[in-house]
Amino acid sequence: MSSDRLYYQNAYTTRFEASVVERLRDDKQTAVILNQTYFYPTSGGQPYDIGTLNNIPVCNVTIREKDAAVLHWLDIADLWQDEVSGHINWARRFDHMQQHTGQHILSQAFIQVAKAETVGFHLSDNTLTIDLHTSKLSPKQVEDAEYLANQIIWQNRPIHIRNVSSVQAKKLPLRKLPPMHEGKLRLIEIEQFDLTACGGTHVQNTGEVGVIKIVKLERQNNQLRVSFACGQRALHDYRLKNSIVNQLSAELTTGIDEIVPSVQRAKEENKDARRRLKKQQGQLLFFEAKSLIEQAKTIGKTAVVTRVFNPDEIDPGQLRVLGSRLTQNDQVIALLGLAGKKSQLLFCRSKDAPGEMNQLIKPALNILGSAAGGGSAIMAQGGGPGTDRARVQQAIDKAERLLIGQIR
Repeated sequence: MSSDRLYYQNAYTTRFEASVVERLRDDKQTAVILNQTYFYPTSGGQPYDIGTLNNIPVCNVTIREKDAAVLHWLDIADLWQDEVSGHINWARRFDHMQQHTGQHILSQAFIQVAKAETVGFHLSDNTLTIDLHTSKLSPKQVEDAEYLANQIIWQNRPIHIRNVSSVQAKKLPLRKLPPMHEGKLRLIEIEQFDLTACGGTHVQNTGEVGVIKIVKLERQNNQLRVSFACGQRALHDYRLKNSIVNQLSAELTTGIDEIVPSVQRAKEENKDARRRLKKQQGQLLFFEAKSLIEQAKTIGKTAVVTRVFNPDEIDPGQLRVLGSRLTQNDQVIALLGLAGKKSQLLFCRSKDAPGEMNQLIKPALNILGSAAGGGSAIMAQGGGPGTDRARVQQAIDKAERLLIGQIR
């Protein structure tokens, strides 16, 4: 049992009357099959229409595999009426018509400019892509294909729809010939430009597509994925990017054509600043290490450095650098901590110093309420939940007491 698919003849009709000929139920959803429908079901890379039946939202439209019936899925347990009034969401329908027709135009443009055939097509609410059977296109070829596609749009060429037999189809210069089935093949012809078999919805004249804009290229194996936008989507994409460009121009106090050079200069300046900052931080850590060695406790022949930092004084990476600088000296043990949103402990020693750092770390971390840590006899570290300086100091004091026991 199949529905008469009226959208094949007229994609512009948004209201129609129909009769329910079958009902199906799946969990809390009901699907109905109508004797005729203008609702487009998901197929051929194009998503389904949405709308209403008797003011009940149609949330999905699919094709039943066994008999090609069109299933209209409703978010209700039942639809008891046998006669229904259908209403197609025109904004979504027209968007799909623009995008799908634009795909036909751009696919043919790539063939004429670069002999690159389309082997894949995907249309969703947010994306529109074609996959080309090539991975090598020059920027000029891409620009020329886009230009040609827009010339076809602005010439407002008529689009014809006709049905032919499989025998007739084989004699025609189709861009793509699908697997042949019994019955008629539906052809979409953009006058004197493109002829292909397709079951989707399309505009009547190319001018309704408005504009085509290629927005991104991605290489995928031996293919090239082209992301683009047509009509209203192209306008929305332009609005977003134009807003970003104007904001950047204002922030950088420069003209639009100078934005890229300005950003590149800012990146280089930032790189230089980070290099200088890193060098200065290294110098500060050198002096910090020297100061800590001078203030260290002496246990036997070993200098024991203990210190807790706040997050505005040092970060975890700098803490490790400081530990490394301290233990470059002979007979030094460093018990370092970092308080803040995430606490950190770092215990390390020079190679000639006594002590097992991996035996100190876990008891200390227990004070912080964590067991996430470990290491070796020479260096051990771990992190805990956020805490204050006093709690981290308690953890280090615990480690120091254990260390004294190890040394003695």
